[in-house]
Amino acid sequence: MRSPFSVLFSVRDTLRRVIVTLDETIHTLVRLALDEDLGERGDITSKATIAADAQIRGKIVAKASGVIAGLAVAKVVYQSVDPDVVFEPQIEDGGNVIPGTLISTVSGRGRSILTGERVALNFLQRLSGIATLTVQYVHAVAGTKAVILDTRKTTPGWRLLEKYAVRMGGGQNHRIGLYDMVMIKDNHIDAAGGITAAVEQVRANPDAKGLPIILEVENLTQLNEALTLGVDRILLDNMNEATMREAVAITGGRVPLEASGNMTLERVAAVAATGIDFISVGALTHSAPALDLSMRLEK
Repeated sequence: MRSPFSVLFSVRDTLRRVIVTLDETIHTLVRLALDEDLGERGDITSKATIAADAQIRGKIVAKASGVIAGLAVAKVVYQSVDPDVVFEPQIEDGGNVIPGTLISTVSGRGRSILTGERVALNFLQRLSGIATLTVQYVHAVAGTKAVILDTRKTTPGWRLLEKYAVRMGGGQNHRIGLYDMVMIKDNHIDAAGGITAAVEQVRANPDAKGLPIILEVENLTQLNEALTLGVDRILLDNMNEATMREAVAITGGRVPLEASGNMTLERVAAVAATGIDFISVGALTHSAPALDLSMRLEK
């Protein structure tokens, strides 16, 4: 059976390895989350109040408007708690919801459904929150050529899931980690002794062979030097909109330009209007509020 994530990730590593890694990540995180919640004694409250053979049906519904992501993860939660629980999504990841929208039904042993409830909702709410914030950024730059990217500012261990959620919100993924792209930033430049020296040292390193190179610049002087080096993308770090417009004019389309630094939802439209190609937004993953969801049991 093909992974639900198989079309979403394409990095310099093999696609199959990324898919397998994502599936492994899901099962690892679900196991950790359930162990954290259940401890050694399990769900004491549900065992005390619900008969072992009681069958119930629950509905996961939206309490706020947004975009859903993480249904496959929630299903793994319930499969891990009790393989006999039936988790039936009523929409697909990437779907829009409003308060009251039915997201999924869950049926089976009552104890199992309540045992998995909070962990399943935690995954859904976190990932849906990222997708929801991402679509707001995407809508803000509509009508321009700017592409919204995520960053590595992710929850430790959750990176692939959070980057998946960004895709569900209409954004695109930046590098997955330190291994699939070269990104020369200010500290690398300082350590290497300058922009040109840093690029030359990267190209002389066999581990970097074949990887795209992104080079960060902080001013127009550095930009002009960077344009002579034949890198794959230039990142304009913490520049104001006027300087970005100058950078776009100077570059003249020779190299794609990425803007980064303080990319708030209020500012991103003005940045996109400068003619920039990419805008990387750390807030998509480090500051997204959870989407409010809940489970209701049918009487």
